[in-house]
Order: sequence, then C-alpha cells, then structure tokens
Amino acid sequence: MYPIAYIIVLNWNGWRDTLACLAALEALNYPNYEVVVVDNGSTDGSAEEIRKAKPQVNLLETRQNLGFAGGNNIGIRYALEQGAEYIWLLNNDTVVDPDALTAMVELAEKDCRIGVVGSVLYYMEQPTKVQAWGGGRVNLLTGRSRHLLAPGEPHYITGASMLLRREALEQVGLLDEGFFMYWEDADLSFRLRQKGWMVAVAPESKVLHKESASAKKGSPRQDILYNASAVRFFRRHAQLPSLPITLGIGGRMLKRLLLGDWERVRSVWLGYRRGEEATR
Repeated sequence: MYPIAYIIVLNWNGWRDTLACLAALEALNYPNYEVVVVDNGSTDGSAEEIRKAKPQVNLLETRQNLGFAGGNNIGIRYALEQGAEYIWLLNNDTVVDPDALTAMVELAEKDCRIGVVGSVLYYMEQPTKVQAWGGGRVNLLTGRSRHLLAPGEPHYITGASMLLRREALEQVGLLDEGFFMYWEDADLSFRLRQKGWMVAVAPESKVLHKESASAKKGSPRQDILYNASAVRFFRRHAQLPSLPITLGIGGRMLKRLLLGDWERVRSVWLGYRRGEEATR
C-alpha cells in the first residue's frame, strides 16, 4: 500500500506557472496522490483560468491574500480532513521530475522519525545548477542563512518543496501565519527538530524552480517581508536574538548603502520595524 499524499500548490496571480506545474504533476509515477490548488486571493482571474484548464483539480479559494503560511494552511487543513498521510507543499513556479514524490515518500517511510523531506532544487533556466540541496542552514549568532548547494545536514527544508508527515504536523502545528512570507519554512523545520523530528533530503527528488516569483528578487517589497520575518524567526529561536537581528539587519542595510540604493536601505529598516512591532 502506498500512503496517500496530498500536493498543495499555492497560487497568487500566477496561473500560467501553476498550469505548467500541474502539467508536470500529471506525469508523477507515484500511484496515490491528490492535487489541491489554493488560490490566494488572486486578482488576475487565476481561479477561472485554472478551473477552465484543469476542471478535475481541487481548487480552494481564500478570497484574500493570506500570505505563504496562511494560504498553505488552508490547503493543509483540507488535506488533513481528507485523511492525508503526507502533505507536499510545492511552489507553483516549479516543474517536478516524475520520480520526485516517490523518492520523498520512500525516504520518509524508511524511518518514522523523519518529519519533513525536501527535494533537490535546480534553477529553471539552468537545470543542471543546484539552487538548494533540500534546504539550508541558519547561524543563530550572526543571523546568516544560506542554502546548501551539496549534500549536507540542513537545519531547514525550503518551502518550495516540502513533504510533511501527518503525525509531525499534528504534534507541532501548522505554518505560523505570523510570517506573511519568508522564514516560515525554517520556523516549522526548527519546531519539528525541537520536538525530535528529523529533517531529510531525497537526492532523487528533483525539482526545477524559478526564483522569487511572488516577490520580485531585489525589490523593496521583498526587503520588507524578508526582514520582518527574520526578526520574528530570531526572536523565537535564538538565545540572544538581538545579536543575529542586529548583525543581519545591519549587514543588509550596509550592503544596500554601499550600492547607493537608499530606497532599499529604507525598506530593510521598515521590515525591521514591522517585525519588532509584530513581536511585542
């Protein structure tokens, strides 16, 4: 028997990417899965386009943008109600290899202590170049986070492709909706590890991934969201949170200052202030 896996694909104003993602999922060789698309308050007609092109797919509509955590949690709750044994969070700007889900489930089934499994992500435009080997590591002193680019021991699994065991979610809870975007995957991974669950990467689970489709890379909006979430993460997980927050925020502000990008200096500061206000 193959345990039932639910695949949650979150869409926000990106129906073209989502349709390409769904087309690739149809080629999966795993025999027991369901696909759920959560439309996260899109304003570009995404729900209508997805429903028209893929009427067989379960489509949930939030009617407002709940962020990455909030939108995915709608799908996770639905999947749990339907009896899902595994839940695969998958970014809509991905194209998966046919073996991707099978490789993750087989790895998880080998050890019941594994709470979350990641894929090896490759750049969509450079499909032989690793974007992240499952996830990455966080330095709780310096505030620096980096993706692993080769086999190693990640602290977290990236939310772009994250297979979660039902029992693990039932113990530690879902994604924290206090993170609108960024760091919520690291937070969940850290909470799982704190409860004794293992994180793992399935090397044969290969996923092509675009980068920053929802918040344009290098944009002021990305700076605000990233830094607000970083403050929340380190306030929760670091023993001396002011140290990684100060070093991380200060380093990002200095980098933008040296580039003469005053708008993004300001956006990093605004993100910091937003994060501090939210955690008071």
